[in-house]
Amino acid sequence: MMNFEGLDPGLGEYTPGLHGGLEPGLDSSMDPRLDPSLLQGVDLDPDALAVPVSESMHILEGMYSELHSVAAEVGIPVTATHFDLQEELLWMGNHRGHASSFFGTTMGRYSSFQVHMTDDIRHIQSMDTGVLFLTKNNLKCLTRGGLIMFDYTTEEGADMHSLILTDNNTLLMGGLQNFVTELDLTTVQETQKFTVEVPGVAIMRQSNRFFFCGHTSGKVSLRDLRTFKMEYEFDAFSGSLSDFDVNGNLLAACGFSSRGLNGMSCDRFLMVYDLRMMRAITPLQVHVDPLFLRFIPTYTSRLAIISQTGQCQFCEPTGLANLADIFHVNTVGQLLMSFEVSSSKQALSFGDSGGCVHLWSSAPEVSFNSYSRETELALPCLVDSLPQLDWNHELMPLSLLPMSLTSTEPLLSDWPTSFIMPSPRRAPPVDPEILRTMKTVGFIGYAPNPRTRPRNQVPYKIKDTELEYDSYNQVPESPIGRDEEPHLYMVPKKYRKVTIKYSKLGLEDFDFKHYNRTLFAGLEPHIPNAYCNCMIQVLYFLEPVRCLVQNHLCQKEFCLACELGFLFHMLDLSRGDPCQASNFLRAFRTIPEASALGLILADSDEQTGKARLGRLIQSWNRFILAQLHQETLEQEGPQAYRGASSSTLGSSGESVIGRLFGCEVENSSLCRCGKETVRSSLTLLFTMHYPEQSSPDKTIEEYDFAEILKKSICLEQSTQAWCDNCEKYQPTVQTRNIRCLPDVLVINCEVNSAKEAEFWKAQTEYAYNKALKKEAAEPPKPKEPLPTEWCLEEELCSVEGLTFDTQAEDMRHVWIPLSLKMCISKTQGLEVSSLSEGEELTESEEAEGASVYDLVVTVSHIQDARTGGNLVVHIKVGETYHQRKEGVTHQQWYLFNDFLIEPIDKAESAQFDMNWKVPAVLYYVKRNSHPKYDLRIKNPIDASVLLTEASLARKQRKSHATFIPLMVSEMPQAADLVGLDAEFVTLNQEEAELRSDGTKSTIKPSQMSVARITCVRGQGPNEGVPFIDDYISTQEQVVDYLTQYSGIKPGDLDVKISSKHLTTLKSTYLKLRFLIDTGVRFVGHGLQKDFRVINLMVPKEQVIDTVYLFHMPRKRMISLRFLAWYFLDLNIQSETHDSIEDARTALQLYRKYLELSHNGGQEEFRKVLKALYEKGRKLDWKVPDIDSADGQGTAMFPSVMGL
Repeated sequence: MMNFEGLDPGLGEYTPGLHGGLEPGLDSSMDPRLDPSLLQGVDLDPDALAVPVSESMHILEGMYSELHSVAAEVGIPVTATHFDLQEELLWMGNHRGHASSFFGTTMGRYSSFQVHMTDDIRHIQSMDTGVLFLTKNNLKCLTRGGLIMFDYTTEEGADMHSLILTDNNTLLMGGLQNFVTELDLTTVQETQKFTVEVPGVAIMRQSNRFFFCGHTSGKVSLRDLRTFKMEYEFDAFSGSLSDFDVNGNLLAACGFSSRGLNGMSCDRFLMVYDLRMMRAITPLQVHVDPLFLRFIPTYTSRLAIISQTGQCQFCEPTGLANLADIFHVNTVGQLLMSFEVSSSKQALSFGDSGGCVHLWSSAPEVSFNSYSRETELALPCLVDSLPQLDWNHELMPLSLLPMSLTSTEPLLSDWPTSFIMPSPRRAPPVDPEILRTMKTVGFIGYAPNPRTRPRNQVPYKIKDTELEYDSYNQVPESPIGRDEEPHLYMVPKKYRKVTIKYSKLGLEDFDFKHYNRTLFAGLEPHIPNAYCNCMIQVLYFLEPVRCLVQNHLCQKEFCLACELGFLFHMLDLSRGDPCQASNFLRAFRTIPEASALGLILADSDEQTGKARLGRLIQSWNRFILAQLHQETLEQEGPQAYRGASSSTLGSSGESVIGRLFGCEVENSSLCRCGKETVRSSLTLLFTMHYPEQSSPDKTIEEYDFAEILKKSICLEQSTQAWCDNCEKYQPTVQTRNIRCLPDVLVINCEVNSAKEAEFWKAQTEYAYNKALKKEAAEPPKPKEPLPTEWCLEEELCSVEGLTFDTQAEDMRHVWIPLSLKMCISKTQGLEVSSLSEGEELTESEEAEGASVYDLVVTVSHIQDARTGGNLVVHIKVGETYHQRKEGVTHQQWYLFNDFLIEPIDKAESAQFDMNWKVPAVLYYVKRNSHPKYDLRIKNPIDASVLLTEASLARKQRKSHATFIPLMVSEMPQAADLVGLDAEFVTLNQEEAELRSDGTKSTIKPSQMSVARITCVRGQGPNEGVPFIDDYISTQEQVVDYLTQYSGIKPGDLDVKISSKHLTTLKSTYLKLRFLIDTGVRFVGHGLQKDFRVINLMVPKEQVIDTVYLFHMPRKRMISLRFLAWYFLDLNIQSETHDSIEDARTALQLYRKYLELSHNGGQEEFRKVLKALYEKGRKLDWKVPDIDSADGQGTAMFPSVMGL
């Protein structure tokens, strides 16, 4: 039986919405054989007792009717049912890994036990000695009473869905992975592993000739019984397979068909195949939405077809379905999740999403098997009927002797009434302010909200001390934060994890401006491994790093420095709109070192919060600095892009990263024999080391941050090391000293355990108490307001907390200083001390080489037990960034929480409430260090990227060329027209959930990857001829080629077998970047999505989108095919999409738009649009078949081969 979540990873989310209710003409009254009492609501018994059928019910012989219903666990979906093949037992397994069995037709509870703690039971199979239960990555065999016989765990990453017994001691297990496992039940060992095609095997059946394997791609393969090699394959459905069964020479299957952009819908045609001739026969049309089907071969080969809403239809596989053969399982509004037929074909079982198991039978007296052995039942209870006891019998068990109650004292279990009376919590009193201001109309009172409590919440004072609630009401909460939890009260809303709420329009109607009112760009969080968004922002706001990577361009396909440069260019262009780091993270996933360090997370780890984000971001910080240092230090060989100048900052033999972050370190190792070994190295960051607790009462001593930092930089520790003099491992004292100070001091805080968190918390308390004493001793100073960027011009804000003077309250939870003074002296070595605000270096200190370091970055791990937490960063944004974005010159601290950006006070950047905000990374920048770096950006992308390049595909020939590269005389100029279209493939399916009102909510959108990009000339003698037609090679697994909409077929993106012009994404990306930088205007249909997936930021004035040219406000968007038919009399996209055809058509539509708008003016054009929408409504926006118009689209432009 299939898993209720469905075969396809996303199918379980939208399957319920695909199956409608019973059609109006198919109500229960049409079948006189159904007893009306069967259609009444079944009362679910929480004690899982059988719901008996009324004695007056008459079950017709040969017709299936409901016999019993049992509520196993109310509300827990039943994911698998199975009729025991040896005994009269019915087994069920549910979504929480619990299994139960019921005896006979009375459905009395026989046994009940837990199979798996978390995973759902997906398949049940009975054997002579026990019962097999299959979960996601586990196979258990238990006795019928619940004792474990063996427990077998499959490989990590396996997603098992079905099993089949090939003989008494061997079975096959298959699932959504590229192998099927053969298991020996005697030794419980894997004997063979058969490789299958992706996406794996979800359903398995067996006959005397073949193994039949059902795939989520909609195919059914027939495999050899001995070698498991594929012999035949039936492509049953274009969407996905739901179920299939085999009987004799017939194979019947049901499934889902693709319906374009609307996803998949249930196909009401059953595919039937003749196994003698291996071909399809006439499909069988049924009147229900089939989700399950089984052959019930009694007198004839009848088929039972079951829908998810409980409709059942019986028909012959080679005949016509009859409306009179439709019955209905009364599920009380629940959905059917499992279906099984007994071996005797006399009983059917259904499991629904409400935890109920329904038993249907064809006769009042029914047996599950033809010959069942006697079931061993438990001994009857002997308490009520006391037998005659033989006191003299030696084997008489003492437990049978009744115990007399001789004492008058009450039993321990006899609780007094005061203990068992319900004691509900009283509602808290209404706020007096509400009662004072309330106006009564009738019996309803109205009062303004005094805003003294969180919205939609009534907290109860369980403890004497109540937590302080946040007052951050200016940021709308993310959709994930609507169901508030008590542990979230202390976390301000702006620090909580933000998620994007997707609608039918995707991101178009999501208002990012609510979360970001600045002109800086946030980063979207839904991409895999987007936990590093905060560190990307850190690198962007370091001016030397920003300039370095934008000047860098190399020939490596996956270069993080290049991808960061492309991403930073998008952040520069954005005016507050969020960007996404999809191309950068795609290159990041290909770096072997990142995978080895455990920096690449699985989707499940990100969603369930299993990742330790604080430790992870510190490892990522160390990795990215080392990677950028290595990539920019490498000498560049022959340029991949002819004429592209080599990076002047990265090829000089000295990395800017090394100059900026690097610190020359001297490591000394002293053995106890007296031999000292000294080595020099370059380190890019330092890790904090905290002292051990030495006091006997385990109180934490007070330390200054500068003191701990100095000990962490000049680290001294004892460890075992190899001594060449002693020729063995000896205890050695290792000492580290630095020879110079870096321009940017990077610190990993290393607060990864409760011990370090307690140390940090104690230090913040010491610092706060010291600030209180200092404030009490000094007279209060007047506060001076700060001008901030959200104030009106010529006006000063008086926002509380934004002052020049640090108040004691601002020092709460603060231990780190905003400024440090560091100096390397010849006598005392490294000296580190905190620098108070406004304090400057003396002339003598400057002469000694002392430097001031200002805090510019703090990365924090926000701890949230529900979501696993998130990472945020406080950044002190410099003057140059404000000058570019806003035209003003000042500095300001900001909070960056993915796409949420908000200005904050500088004191807040250093505050770490260890209950929810844990420090991870600190950046200190040497004051006045930037002028020694070249901060100019010279665009390294030039026209050479458009020149002819070789295809990666081995089979590509010139005769297959679909485009002609631009000649030197055709190089694009500003305002030139370029027709653009792109096609995509799917890497990850969409994740969605079905709400209680039946609407679908997208949790995570499908991850798309660009597969083909086409650019055509927009003017000149060769107008309409492509000059770019690149197929993009991908190393990631493609789950759906979307061939019907993209024209991309399996193999087109494979270097070994593709006949297309195959290139890397980076190569094509550079071509588009050059066109954007040149200032060309792109013409296309739906370009917003194209640029988003390609990960390009294009100025709005350079985009001409025909989807908006021919659009009326508050009306639907019109497809390119319909516009081409209506305005150009062209029939395009008849079978599949072709990007060259689409780009040409968009150009023609733009020409048509210019013609219509210039000739008749805006009023006439509005009439044309009204007529267009009127015509579309009449035709239901479907293009009528026009044979005469085929081929007209290419006649207007010269062909590629003709030039």
